Amino acid sequence: MKEERFRDRKEAGRLLAEELLEYGGRKDAVILALPRGGVAVGAEMARILHLPLDVFTVRKLGVPGQEELAMGAIATGGGRVLNPAVVANLGIDERTIEDVARREERELKRREALFRKGLPPLAIRGKIAIFVDDGIATGATMRVAVEAARKLEPASVFAAVPVAPPSVAERIAELVDRCIVLLTPDSFFGVGQWYEEFPQLGDEEVCALLHAAAGAKGGAVKRGRRQPPEEAAGEHRG
Repeated sequence: MKEERFRDRKEAGRLLAEELLEYGGRKDAVILALPRGGVAVGAEMARILHLPLDVFTVRKLGVPGQEELAMGAIATGGGRVLNPAVVANLGIDERTIEDVARREERELKRREALFRKGLPPLAIRGKIAIFVDDGIATGATMRVAVEAARKLEPASVFAAVPVAPPSVAERIAELVDRCIVLLTPDSFFGVGQWYEEFPQLGDEEVCALLHAAAGAKGGAVKRGRRQPPEEAAGEHRG
């Protein structure tokens, strides 16, 4: 594809779906969209490929007093990634990490409740997890999502995004089993630069897209509380 702008997120999702047609209708593949903009891209992919769609939320763990500095992050399903250099250099103790993690976990659950409105998360263990966003600027959120998802034991992890800077696309490709980036422009100032229409999505729009996908063919699959396998090991399943 030439280095031109996408009309909107729906067109970007259609073009990404065309790159993944061999996975259409598979029972072992799911699309995990990063909110909010990624859900609009993922919804179009899910529609075309007849795959279930879910949201995968990431929350930064900010250093107390320096909240913009990330000492780690948490993600949907209980996954946690720490930045050992920041933790060691600032001498951050385990209790501080746990206090911040508990606070951010409450916020993560609050946001997911807004997005889902009662819709349970998809289980991804043993599945092909296809992570989707409307673009990548620094790669931090996608990196955390992928690393956290690995702890949930998917069979493989893909990243599919419309646009990213070349160096960022290369770094993400090193983290996943397959990476699809449609545009890798050298001149990159922001994701919205590469769309003709780039409106902000609200919580209600995200919720509507998720529920529409869940009711469509390919979305009506078994859902349950997503959790790391070590937590699930002792849980009775009827």
